Amino acid sequence: MISSMTGYGKGIVHRDDITIETEIKSLNSRYLDFSFRVPKFLMNKEFEIREKIKSRIKRGKVYLNITVRKGDFEERFNEVDPAAVKFAVKMVKEIKKSAKITEKLKLADLMLFQTMLFKDDNEQASEEFDLVAESIDKAIESLNTMRTAEGRELEKELRKRVQIIENALNKIEGASDESVKAYFEKIKEKAKQLVSDLSNNQDRLNMELALIAERADVTEECVRLRSHIKMFIDTVSNSDDAGRKLNFIVQEMNREANTINSKSVSSEISHSGISIKEEIEKIREQIQNIE
Repeated sequence: MISSMTGYGKGIVHRDDITIETEIKSLNSRYLDFSFRVPKFLMNKEFEIREKIKSRIKRGKVYLNITVRKGDFEERFNEVDPAAVKFAVKMVKEIKKSAKITEKLKLADLMLFQTMLFKDDNEQASEEFDLVAESIDKAIESLNTMRTAEGRELEKELRKRVQIIENALNKIEGASDESVKAYFEKIKEKAKQLVSDLSNNQDRLNMELALIAERADVTEECVRLRSHIKMFIDTVSNSDDAGRKLNFIVQEMNREANTINSKSVSSEISHSGISIKEEIEKIREQIQNIE
């Protein structure tokens, strides 16, 4: 089943007074690209976050935003380390005593030691990353649900376009034999008008004309195009990583359509060939959105 590259998902996890909300959005991209906006204490977890996304998303420009709230505060503040606070209070008192400063202890005095008053970011990230990971999983699940639904609609549209191409191909194959025969007779009549006496060169003339007419035969191109159509449908139905493969198949379909059009010697084949080209271009645009 094919999947679209565009979508949006959200995952929310609660524990006690902590709320973690993850939003993820993906857009079209040739490769898998990331753009993260996460709290400071999760910066050292970027590799794990990337690997989690890569395990479930193959291609696209992925935007990830993680918001952590404690109570009414947005952004997760580092937790206070009580032991460090007691140590800082003791240190400030000793400094004041040594300097014979009689002022009472103030909060501003303690904030001079703020780098040691809070738990380490790495320790906090390790403690809470399980919650963050759960939130990311929920967001990816929501995103992929949307991408899969859009992929189903894309598949329906692609199958419809391919059916139009097949119908046009049937017309080309039906008209091809008669077209080549008519073309042979047409150039033969023109040759008769230019050659006054064909009695001694009839066999040679017919052979040369047959070679010219054979160049207008599109049977091989039709066979190859039909093979590409089958491969296209098989890929849409069975491939988990269809985007790049479909791009290649469409290039080959376009190549055969161009050859058919260049060899066409009848208006019926030309019209059908143009119809095929139009549908191929529509397909080419649509598969740019497939993962």
